[in-house]
Amino acid sequence: MTETTVKTRFAPSPSGEMHLGNARTALFNYLYAGAQGGTFVLRIEDTDAERCRPEHAQALLRDLRWLGLDWQEGPQAGGSQGPYFQAQRSAIYADFYQRLQDSGAVYPCFCSDTQLKLARKAQRAAGRPPRYPGTCAQLAPEEVARRMAAGARPTLRFRVPRDTRIDFLDLVRGPQSFNSDDIGDFIVRRSDATPAFFFSNAVDDALMGVTHVLRGEDHLTNTPRQLLLLQALGLPAPTYGHLSLLVGEDGSPLSKRHGSQSVRQLRETGYLPAALLNYLARLGHSYGDEAYAGRERLAAEFSLARLGRAPARFDPAQLRHWQKEAVAAATERELVDWCLERLGAPPEGCDEHRLGPLVGLVRDNIEMPQDVAAWARRLCGAQVPPAGEAERAALCAAGSEFFATALQLAAPASTFGAFAKDVGTRTGRKGKALYMPLRIALSGVMHGPEMGRIWEWLGAQRRDARLRAALEQCRQAEAAC
Repeated sequence: MTETTVKTRFAPSPSGEMHLGNARTALFNYLYAGAQGGTFVLRIEDTDAERCRPEHAQALLRDLRWLGLDWQEGPQAGGSQGPYFQAQRSAIYADFYQRLQDSGAVYPCFCSDTQLKLARKAQRAAGRPPRYPGTCAQLAPEEVARRMAAGARPTLRFRVPRDTRIDFLDLVRGPQSFNSDDIGDFIVRRSDATPAFFFSNAVDDALMGVTHVLRGEDHLTNTPRQLLLLQALGLPAPTYGHLSLLVGEDGSPLSKRHGSQSVRQLRETGYLPAALLNYLARLGHSYGDEAYAGRERLAAEFSLARLGRAPARFDPAQLRHWQKEAVAAATERELVDWCLERLGAPPEGCDEHRLGPLVGLVRDNIEMPQDVAAWARRLCGAQVPPAGEAERAALCAAGSEFFATALQLAAPASTFGAFAKDVGTRTGRKGKALYMPLRIALSGVMHGPEMGRIWEWLGAQRRDARLRAALEQCRQAEAAC
């Protein structure tokens, strides 16, 4: 890797399922690396043993693979800076902790959670921002040794320099400046000897050669801490960019209350990965046009200059729009595999051999695999009942004479256009009064694929059976009146 090669990373903590905010962060880092001809790294930050689970880590890998966000370095891909699970990097961290201790940049802190909570409460009551008051910063070595001998398990805190400005250029938000006196000494190693986020996240970015970090704006105040830490260790810092957060339509943070689902749930619902990629790529980032794009074009046209600072609003309707676009762009084979994966088997009445032609017929009228199953019920059986009251009413309004005529003219007609023309001529019907009852009789619904294609799909035997069923239904309705 040359000095100018861009390297980005996605560094999730496997404490649960991957949600849309995580997926967008991964996507933006993937797209920027792709746009710059760089490298995309995956690192699993699993040092919190109480919250992180191996099954969640494996689910993250599956979700990323499903989305097509393949990483060049990381778990399953390898790389020269592994291991890529932080829980396996303890020996690496130990060396850097020792460097910090040797230079006096850190100190042991014996404060309990209760003491810290009381200190923060007192600071808020006095109108001051809550931060560590430095209780243990000046403990004598003898006192530290006595407490350690007594079995105390301290955390390790970084000694933040006083009266210092930390300035950096944010890739999204421009120049940033923080006063070190507003930060307070922060924990770099927990009392169980595992590394804290500030430490392992920053050290691994440096060791793995990460040049650019795109992450949520909730990490903005973490950046000055990590810059101080890297400076103390003599390690290079990446350039940071803090992305706008995802919010619901009411402006509050995106949550389950807004219909937010995990990537797994969206996949199981039936969303295609291309739909999520096209939608997420436009949440907080603009493209030159709104045309559907594959991963390569999404990457080629991705630009840091097009990242917005305002919160990105999640709109389920827009996600459904991109789902329709993804369905339209998919190959027939991709749609067949999509249906089989989600439905578990070909839909009732349609074997796998006919599933491809069926999805080709109805692709403009489907969003989810369940829609394919519904169309299979309508188009693959000998008969189909009207879908609802409106359809039944429209069918019966046409009258039995209309369908008796239609039944007589169906067999000789070679195309639906010729058939409809003949029926119109004989019955005096035209427009909606002609076409709607025929559509309902043949498909069961008022909308759908072109009738010419449905006509060909059904074949003569099923066409006659459906027109005969419509005729019988009209006769029964007329007899009942």
